[in-house]
Amino acid sequence: MTEPPRVLLADDQTLVRTGFRLILGADGVDVVGEAANGAEAVEAVPRTRPDVVLMDVRMPEMDGLEATRRILTGASDDPRIIILTTFDLDRYVYTALSAGASGFLLKDVTPEQLTAAVRTVRTGDALLAPAITRRLVQRFAGGEHWHSAGGEHLHGSHRDSDTPALHRDLAPLTPRELEVLGLLARGLSNAELATRLHLAEATVKTHVARILAKLGLRDRVQAVIVAYETGLVSAGAREAAGRPTEQG
Repeated sequence: MTEPPRVLLADDQTLVRTGFRLILGADGVDVVGEAANGAEAVEAVPRTRPDVVLMDVRMPEMDGLEATRRILTGASDDPRIIILTTFDLDRYVYTALSAGASGFLLKDVTPEQLTAAVRTVRTGDALLAPAITRRLVQRFAGGEHWHSAGGEHLHGSHRDSDTPALHRDLAPLTPRELEVLGLLARGLSNAELATRLHLAEATVKTHVARILAKLGLRDRVQAVIVAYETGLVSAGAREAAGRPTEQG
């Protein structure tokens, strides 16, 4: 793609939006609009036609979670959404990922990470930091004890009643595709999958694309969630590779 990415900023803090606008603009990213709440973001998407929306979770009038649901209607021209949060285990982030967000960033992200994230999801890849995403899914799809952002100690099933389940019938997947999905959910990148399975990286990408198509999933983030929700990978599974990387 030769055109610069088009980005919509949705955050109720003016200083945050201003800072992100300056960072993105300095790297050639076109900020096409700003929104101070979810309702403004929903209204702005068809008007500004962004490639990527940087979406805060906690905003007045309409939060980022509801805005994400409304924006991602399933149309082919839906923008990619990156959730912004101050907590890497925020329960709302899990719900947003289930709804179709392409990844999440902590608000203390570096300028380089911010622009790289926008360019990554703009190409159709998911912003997937395997270690964090796997831990997030374990806590909310599994049965581990956890502490909320407010400090309360909770246990048992952690899914909110309005959290969209991504359960899929894995029967359409071949044995090789099931193997790829299981390793993907444990945090392996495409390169690591290729090494583990003795395949070309292009072949791995083909397997991943077929998994997403067969299961009707938006990207790798949702594939990880499905792997845990269906029990293909258990919440206690360990990472099967070395240092995790952000991988689309």
